[in-house]
Amino acid sequence: MASGIFALLDDIATLMDDVAVMSKVAAKKTAGILGDDLAVNAEKASGFVSDREIPVLWAITKGSLLNKAIILPFAFLLSAFVPAVITYILLLGGLYLAYEGAEKIYEYIVPHKHHNDVNLAENLTEEQILAKEKEKVKSAIVTDFILSVEIVIIALGTVVSEPILEQIIVVSIIAMIATVGVYGIVALIVRMDEFGYKLIALNDRKDSFSDKVGLVLVNALPKIIKAMGFVGTIALLLVSGGIFVHNIDFFHHLFPAIPSIITEFLVGLVIGFIVWGVIELGKKLFKKK
Repeated sequence: MASGIFALLDDIATLMDDVAVMSKVAAKKTAGILGDDLAVNAEKASGFVSDREIPVLWAITKGSLLNKAIILPFAFLLSAFVPAVITYILLLGGLYLAYEGAEKIYEYIVPHKHHNDVNLAENLTEEQILAKEKEKVKSAIVTDFILSVEIVIIALGTVVSEPILEQIIVVSIIAMIATVGVYGIVALIVRMDEFGYKLIALNDRKDSFSDKVGLVLVNALPKIIKAMGFVGTIALLLVSGGIFVHNIDFFHHLFPAIPSIITEFLVGLVIGFIVWGVIELGKKLFKKK
C-alpha cells in the first residue's frame, strides 16, 4: 500500500513537472498576444472618472472570466474529439492577428481621423456617465473575448498532442494568467496618474521631490500606453507569423538563411497587409452597393 502511495505521488510529481515545462512553453507562445491584450485593456480602462476606474476594471475582469468559462470547455471538446480543427482555428486566428497588426501599422503611417470618445468626467449627468461606462465595458469584454479565443487556441496548440488532463491544466493556467495577471497590471497602470496627483498634492512646497515624481507618473501614463501599443503591434505580427511558419511547411522553409524571428515578422507583415487589403476592398465594394 505504501509503495502504491509513493508511486501515485511520483506520478503526480511527474505530471506537475510536465505541466510546468509545457506552461512555460505556452506562456512564451502567448506572450505576444498577452502584451497586446494588456495594451488594449489599459487603453480601454482609462478615461473614466477617477473613482470609477477600479469598479469599471472589475466589471471587465468579471466579463473576462466569463469569457474564459465559455471558451475553455469548447476548446477542450474540440481537442478531445477533433484535434485537427485546432490547427485550422489557429491559422484563422493568425489571419486575424496579422490583419490587426497590419491595420495598426497603417494607422501609424497614414494620417486618419480618430473618433473622439466622450469625456466621461465632464458635461454628463450620473445616468449618462453610467450608460457610457456600460458601453465601454461591453466593448472591452467583446474585445477580450476575441483575444481570449486566440490565447486559448495558441496555448492549446502547444499541447494538443499531450494527454487531455495536461491540456486542461496547462491551458487553464495560461487562461488565468491572461485574466488575473493582465488586469492586475492594467489596474496599476490606470491608477498611476492618480497616484502621481496625490504625490503632487502631498505638500505645499513647489518643485519638491514628491512633485517631480508625481509629474513623472502623470506624464508617463499616456506614453506608457502608447509604447505598449507599439510593442503589442510588433508582437502581433511575430505571433501571427510564427503561427504560419510553424504550421505551414512552405513558410517554414521560406528563408532558411535568416533568423526565424525575422522570417516570422516578415510573414506576419506580408499576410497581414494582404488580408487588410482584401478587407478594405470588400468594404469599399459594399459601400458602393
